[in-house]
Amino acid sequence: MFVVDPVCQILIFHHLILSSVSGLQVTEKKLASGEIVVLACVILVGLFALQHFGTRRVAFMFAPIVIIWLVSIFSIGLYNIIFWNPKIVRAISPYYIIKFFRETGKDGWFSLGGILLSVTGTEAMFADLGHFTALSIRLAFAFVVYPCLVVQYMGQAAFLSRNPQKVLNSFYDSIPGPVFWPIFVIATLATIVGSQAIITATFSLIKQCHALGCFPRVKVVHTSKHIRGQIYIPEINWILMILTLAITIGFRSTTLIGNAYGLACITVMFITTFLMALVVTFVWQKSVLLAAMFLVFFWFSEGVYLSSALMKVPQGGWVPLVLSVIFMLVMYIWHYGTRKKYNFDLHNKVSLKWLLGLGPSLGIVRVPGIGLIYSELATGVPAIFSHFVTNLPAFHKVLVFVCVKSVPVPYVSPEERFLIGRVCPRPYRMYRCIVRYGYKDIQRDDGDFEDQLIQSIAEFIQMEAGDAQFCSSESSSYDGRLAVISSRTIQSSSSLIVTEREDCDGIESIQSSKSLMLQSLRSAYPDDENPGVRRRHVRFEVAASPGMDTGVREELMDLIEAKEAGVAYIMGHSYVKARRSSSYLKKLVIDMGYSFLRKNCRGPSVALNIPHINLIEVGMIYYV
Repeated sequence: MFVVDPVCQILIFHHLILSSVSGLQVTEKKLASGEIVVLACVILVGLFALQHFGTRRVAFMFAPIVIIWLVSIFSIGLYNIIFWNPKIVRAISPYYIIKFFRETGKDGWFSLGGILLSVTGTEAMFADLGHFTALSIRLAFAFVVYPCLVVQYMGQAAFLSRNPQKVLNSFYDSIPGPVFWPIFVIATLATIVGSQAIITATFSLIKQCHALGCFPRVKVVHTSKHIRGQIYIPEINWILMILTLAITIGFRSTTLIGNAYGLACITVMFITTFLMALVVTFVWQKSVLLAAMFLVFFWFSEGVYLSSALMKVPQGGWVPLVLSVIFMLVMYIWHYGTRKKYNFDLHNKVSLKWLLGLGPSLGIVRVPGIGLIYSELATGVPAIFSHFVTNLPAFHKVLVFVCVKSVPVPYVSPEERFLIGRVCPRPYRMYRCIVRYGYKDIQRDDGDFEDQLIQSIAEFIQMEAGDAQFCSSESSSYDGRLAVISSRTIQSSSSLIVTEREDCDGIESIQSSKSLMLQSLRSAYPDDENPGVRRRHVRFEVAASPGMDTGVREELMDLIEAKEAGVAYIMGHSYVKARRSSSYLKKLVIDMGYSFLRKNCRGPSVALNIPHINLIEVGMIYYV
């Protein structure tokens, strides 16, 4: 479903654009097909070039344009019915479709591929369910869209019953002369509105595929702070533009594009019916017999259309098949490689027993400073940590395993940003932090993250000391217990004294906060991206509190000393390769397909916000 639907959206887009500008072929100054294609390409490039501004800037025009368009086609259809053949209203009766097949036979069945175009395209409304409610779409379709479409098609049929020679451009030929140009302008604007909805729907489908782990990482830009579904994906936008231009220039005909579009749409309907039967059985908890009856009834009617559409494969129907195969391969390879990589991480986590056996020193030299180890795992210690410890004889005195998670809300309040917990007993100075960001939150490299993290860990240390539940737990159950640390709680009850200062050039710093080597590196390599930015430097001290536990004070002092010594960000880069004993197909998928996609897609978003002077990258090869 996810494979065929984007292809269907692309072909709908082509058909809309070419159909709208083809009206210029029926004017007095008829344009050649080549000129029509050039005009369509200009509209396509302009439309895709404007996508980065977001739908919200022009969305206020969409509803008036669509309403005017629907009223226009309803009026033209009603006029044609009255003027050319009022008896056409009898076509509503199902008797005539039976008579049609009885008299035409095989030719009537073959024509279903073209008839399919009159019922497709309306399903594009349902691709926007992420932007509107299902009830609003049902009401709009049942009481506005459907009546206008039926009356318009009746009007075209009435016109063709008296002018059968004008079947190629029946819509524009049926428009009365005095209103041709206003209708043409409205048709073009309505096409742009419909194309915009289809592009946005394609972005939504790609985002859903990415959320399911079935598509390579792409940059998702949310263009609206208030409407969640309005997004922009630059990579997909330009790929769509290239595909649309290639097909438009290659086909140069609405007939061929219509054949491809009809096959793609009926395939989507066919697959959707099967998935709906699964929903009836497993989600709605209805009987299997009811689901089977539903499947047989709809598959029979859709199968007739599908069999007719398959006859058009040589005449353009091959395009959705080829594009679907390409998208399917990309999605399957990425999902397969990602799943293998995650399973390797999951099954090769460092056991807590192994860490406890090493002792608080972990069997290595614990140097001053804080090490922030980024991992996709929300529990356990990633294999990259043991790889680092095994090959290097030193690690930071305080270790924090950081996992950044995106949640489906616009913003995460500071009170719910951090989840803090321990990985090992107190002497090990190892913590876990899950940082949650909303899809509209901006992760800035301004030093606040480090300061907030230190304050959150300090608050967790104090809260843990006063919580009987934490104190009574055995060491074997440390990993996995997390607590939400509120910034309000930090400000009101923290035992840390925070002093701040700002400098304008971004080079001055508190002498005790960084090592001399790091200070010299920062002086040699200033921040060229943000010159003159006012940086905020924070220094922590433990408040003099007679009632504070000695162990808590000692741990807080170690945390502050580590912060003053410097913070290092450790990022793991894992390279997945197939084992030597693997089949040639697996080696092809992992070593070539997945490796190519991983190298050419975007890296983890968290890596883009880490100061490069503090970044340590650790590479590791996974043999799956």
